[in-house]
Amino acid sequence: MLELYKLAVEMADRVSARRGTANAFFLSVQTALVTLVGFGMPKLSESPWWVSLVVALSGVTLSLAWWMQLRSYRDLNSAKFTVINNLEERLPVRIFTDEWEALKRDPVPGRLKRYAELGTSERIVPLVFALAHLILLAGTLSL
Repeated sequence: MLELYKLAVEMADRVSARRGTANAFFLSVQTALVTLVGFGMPKLSESPWWVSLVVALSGVTLSLAWWMQLRSYRDLNSAKFTVINNLEERLPVRIFTDEWEALKRDPVPGRLKRYAELGTSERIVPLVFALAHLILLAGTLSL
């Protein structure tokens, strides 16, 4: 049972590491795309309107793919921690279960509300990039 628990915790950690790598990839690509559009805005505005639309749709599509991948990682980790928590019921200590209950119950020192989950805040970033692409599209088309 303990070996299965260790394996489940290791697998959950690997999913979190893959999520971090995916975030770094999408953040790099999005930053590069927004930077290229920002620096190339005068030339982009001289291009046919559909060029700006294609660039913006590319950025919005990347944002959507990123957001969906984050949702998938959240669901996968949620399932993994359900298994881990169920295994902990058979162990003498419940490390993850107790930690989560403490975070939900007690506010984090220095904050008014409870712990803000990383998944909640990180899912905002792709939406911000999608909005940035739409604003850049509007700015390019208005020039």
